[in-house]
Amino acid sequence: MPDPAVPPTPPVRLSALLAREDLALRRIAGPDDPAAVVHWVHTSEMADPYPYLLGGELLLTAGVHIPDAAGSDGGAPCSSEAESLGDYFDDYVARIVAAGGAALGFGVAPVHDTVPRALVAACETYGLPLLEVPPQTTFSGVARAVWQLMAQARLAELRRVTEAQQSLTAAASRPDPVPSVLRQLAQRLGGRAVLYGPEGAEIAGAGRNPGEEADAALAGLAGVVRPTGGGPGAPHPTAAGGPGGGPPHPTSATDTVAGTHLAAYALGAGHGFVLGVATPERAPGDHTVASVAAVLLSLLTGEQQSGTGAARSSALVRLLLGAPPEEVAPLLGGRRWVVVHARPDGQGPADAVAASALGAALGSALVDPAGDVVRVLVPADRAPDPLPGWTLGVSAAAAPEDWPVADTQAARALARARATRTPLLRHGPRPALADLVPPGEAAAHARALLSPVTAHPALTETLRTWLSLHGSWDRTAVALSVHRNTVRQRVARCAALLETDLDDPDVRMELWFALRHI
Repeated sequence: MPDPAVPPTPPVRLSALLAREDLALRRIAGPDDPAAVVHWVHTSEMADPYPYLLGGELLLTAGVHIPDAAGSDGGAPCSSEAESLGDYFDDYVARIVAAGGAALGFGVAPVHDTVPRALVAACETYGLPLLEVPPQTTFSGVARAVWQLMAQARLAELRRVTEAQQSLTAAASRPDPVPSVLRQLAQRLGGRAVLYGPEGAEIAGAGRNPGEEADAALAGLAGVVRPTGGGPGAPHPTAAGGPGGGPPHPTSATDTVAGTHLAAYALGAGHGFVLGVATPERAPGDHTVASVAAVLLSLLTGEQQSGTGAARSSALVRLLLGAPPEEVAPLLGGRRWVVVHARPDGQGPADAVAASALGAALGSALVDPAGDVVRVLVPADRAPDPLPGWTLGVSAAAAPEDWPVADTQAARALARARATRTPLLRHGPRPALADLVPPGEAAAHARALLSPVTAHPALTETLRTWLSLHGSWDRTAVALSVHRNTVRQRVARCAALLETDLDDPDVRMELWFALRHI
């Protein structure tokens, strides 16, 4: 049977059409295949409809073309007539099957009272589903029902793709973006999703393992689309290349092994990463969903750039050779910047891929994954927004010469954000009474007042955080990542060294003023 030239519309399962009570269709011959589908409806009274079929049709007929020997009541004709009718229906059904017809619908009345027995026998012989169309059901009603079911299927497919795109995008913004995207993709497709590295090794995977044979075939299929080639023993997939016949190494390929549908997508970053997908069945929209995941993984595995790589390399070289930050800042994309300090909400520090994804979400490639905190330098015109899975502290906009101050502001904003369980907290300087004191005199006063504790950085930072959080032991402990008893001991030590009462609001105000000037 030739492959039908099916239209770009979702097929309708024959079982769904039979389930329509308003049609009252009844299958009276042919296989009861739950996977049987119809791509369109065609009505014909031709004795040989083959030239007019494209494949995948539900062919409808009232039997006008049937020779008179069949009778109007389906009764048994004489032996010679029966043999002649048997040959006629055999030829008729064989031609429909050869054209790729999906099913035959026979309308009862006004021409025939019943479906001819010879037609039923021929459909059984050739494995063509035969449906009885009752008198009250018009052929146009059957066609309309098919279009309705197609529209419902298309809407469901679009909704599925849209929901998958939203969930994959949300997964890409999490602190563990690559595993999150793979988990979401595997869940959406009901199979397994794997990220292969440039050398062919599996970097990360999610979902049910399809078995050793399919798993090995998927790895081989990934080699087909990887720029280094598939190597010996690779499967012979259906590959999709570029225009003009396709490049030597296609960007995607599909295969079926041990009843499992396989697909591989070369990621666009050009570093040799490949996304592999294995599913028990291939549903409409699967390719679109997998393509969305491939785009996201391309961004996550590639270098994120806010300017050209050459400009950033030039800026780095100039800094290393002694140029001041204000001279290299224009090469990086701006003259005023904010510093962002970020910590993942889960356990453990963020890895390099998660830090890169954070930078991409913030619109900057200037990322420093330093320990538990990821620092990002962002142009001031790109105001950061809260990101799921992260806690952010954002500095005030600063010129390059003030980046160290902005770094401190972001660190303190992050500490307060974690203590108050706020997704994002910005440092917001504003004019105050303290600004009326000349900076030199304020700094001298601060050094004199705080000299007993400034020799102990941990005490100074604990006092600063404790005062900023209105004397909350628990929030200060969270902000500093220490036990609340440690906070109590340090604050008590500060009170003893300063020889003052920290419960006095005037004392707290004066100490806060001093801490802002050291």
